[in-house]
Amino acid sequence: MQGSGNRERPVIPKDPAWEARVRESFGRQRHMATLGITIAFLSPGEVHLALPFAERFCQQNGYMHAGAIASVADSANGYAAYTLAPAGTDVLAVEFKINLLAPARGEGFLTRGRVLRAGRTLTVCQADVVTTGSGREVLVATMLSTIMVRPASAEAAGTGT
Repeated sequence: MQGSGNRERPVIPKDPAWEARVRESFGRQRHMATLGITIAFLSPGEVHLALPFAERFCQQNGYMHAGAIASVADSANGYAAYTLAPAGTDVLAVEFKINLLAPARGEGFLTRGRVLRAGRTLTVCQADVVTTGSGREVLVATMLSTIMVRPASAEAAGTGT
């Protein structure tokens, strides 16, 4: 996140327990578990997710399906926004646009989601998906997302009603 001029502004999360909250939420993501996605890096305003290559998630030409790539980019952006959200809130994507820039082929993929601007209600994030394992990264997709911060539901908080 850029401040005035070229100096980086420190990103200070609104919830001191942000990391535990993010990890707990991610642990409830059945779709991420199905795809084999893991957290590779966590920092306030930035989340990296790793997606291993899996033939069962490929399209007809042997590339990872755009749906799998979009899923990991969406979650990286959502969790980047969540790192800066206040306690007692949750996040939901309200809009995203993805550009698929190259065929998604590689041993795996790393998605770097980062907050571009965190507002009180809306947070704008960007995720870049790159290949891993070949010695050089290839940018296969980029996603721009708008994420809404909202009060956490009883189900999300694990209390149910």
